[in-house]
Amino acid sequence: MKEQLITKQDSGQRIDKYLHKLLTNASTGFLFKMMRKKNITLNKKKVTGKEMLKEGDRIQIFFSDETYDKMAGTVSKNSYFEELKKLPYSHVHVIYEDDDILVMNKPVGILSQKSKEGDVSLNEEMLSYLIHTNAITKTSFDTFHPSVSNRLDRNTSGIILAGKTLQGQQFLSSCLNDRSIKKLYHCIVHGNVTAPAKLDGYLRKDADNKVHLLDSSIEDAKQIKTEYRPLKNGRNLSKLEVHLITGRTHQIRAHLASIGHGILGDPKYGDVKKSKDVLERFHYRFQLLHAYSVTFPDGREFIAPEPPIFRKIEERYFED
Repeated sequence: MKEQLITKQDSGQRIDKYLHKLLTNASTGFLFKMMRKKNITLNKKKVTGKEMLKEGDRIQIFFSDETYDKMAGTVSKNSYFEELKKLPYSHVHVIYEDDDILVMNKPVGILSQKSKEGDVSLNEEMLSYLIHTNAITKTSFDTFHPSVSNRLDRNTSGIILAGKTLQGQQFLSSCLNDRSIKKLYHCIVHGNVTAPAKLDGYLRKDADNKVHLLDSSIEDAKQIKTEYRPLKNGRNLSKLEVHLITGRTHQIRAHLASIGHGILGDPKYGDVKKSKDVLERFHYRFQLLHAYSVTFPDGREFIAPEPPIFRKIEERYFED
């Protein structure tokens, strides 16, 4: 018999959902059959599968060791845990951390989440960090994998949010979906921007992962809203603060480029030649777009310091 103690990380979900995560190779039919036959019980009582788990609950699983290991995929889970444990986590720059959430400042050049097998993204480095700080254990990893909740392009820096527990993930997901988290970005763009503005439009992504701006809605197009205000003006460059109202793929990059103010260093939507003339001086090859701050519904604000390249460009092109 195996007994699973429900921790804070796993509480707040239905027992059938939990069992699917724990026994990843078991079918839904098999799990409900085992519950009906009392081969799976909750606090030593029969369950229907709809019970909500609470911290301190205990699930009893009356399987042989061989059956349990087969259904749980124990070998592969343990192997992945050990692989993560070996990873360095030098890109995990923590801004804030509590029991449920993690706020990080992602540097340029690293993926938020891996796009193909073999990638090592910030998400994997974060898991390694949480293993080494004992925030997750081999046991808790069987049923819950913390993960990042928002994404930034590889070459965009700034704030990444992550749920360390199920409650943390649910909180962040809810806030991001209902747009109750306010997200501000800083960027340096071509041209002189002297007044704030709000942009509306529709965005459609093509097969090459490039987005196109439209004035009206068509099939597969998504509405986007972007606000910005100038912070500084320099020699044919401007520093903007951008309020991302909707969060779509490449939204800020494409929206600003559509009004003639492409982001400095943006190879897909910006002015490549003008960017090269500026950035070669600093031996820098990334776009000047940074997720600067987030404000939660309760008023908590977290700020990610800009990369040093922002200050270097401001000193040369913005200040006398």
